[in-house]
Amino acid sequence: MNMELTGKKINFLGDSITEGCCATSPEKGYVDVMKRKYRLTEARNYGIGGTRIAWQRIPSGEPKFDQDFCGRFSEMNPDADIIVVFGGTNDHGHGDAPMGTETDRTPDTFIGACHFLFSRLPNQFPGAIIVVLTPLHRMGENIPKGERGWLLRDYVRVIRDTAAFYGLPLLDLFETSVIRANDPEIAAMLTTDGLHPNDLGHEILAGEIGDFLKGLAE
Repeated sequence: MNMELTGKKINFLGDSITEGCCATSPEKGYVDVMKRKYRLTEARNYGIGGTRIAWQRIPSGEPKFDQDFCGRFSEMNPDADIIVVFGGTNDHGHGDAPMGTETDRTPDTFIGACHFLFSRLPNQFPGAIIVVLTPLHRMGENIPKGERGWLLRDYVRVIRDTAAFYGLPLLDLFETSVIRANDPEIAAMLTTDGLHPNDLGHEILAGEIGDFLKGLAE
């Protein structure tokens, strides 16, 4: 039986896109759009701009950027039917945690942070469905990062693989979303800056996430 979203309570853990950055008003961000469109009882926005999944080794100039997902997921309201996790673009963009190795399980590397977060969410929210989203395409996604020259798609691969390791549903926005801001024409149409969706982009993103959630088994 497919999921009925009406009446559901959803916690959204994310960065500036979840926060609603660059929408013309909070009501235009995808979280609020989803609450109205799918008649959610609660759509709790735990998006903080600039934040990453992994720890930051050298403190950022903007302290709020260092409120990583691993350090704050446990502060979310426990009364949730669904947890949506949407991050990783800032880990590539300006995080300083190394990629790490497949055996890492602590938040000081990106691989370790994904394992840390994805393994603990089901225990922290035992009655909730945990859903993971990959980052959207963006301008600058092919700028190499770190000693190995990691690209955004490498961070996406880690998120995919780690979600699969823990059996968590994955919406692969990097693969399927129409918001492909690495294309200048699409970036101009659906984003404000090649990363953050505009109002139309948030509307589209809300539909992509909602349709995916509705397709999950209840």
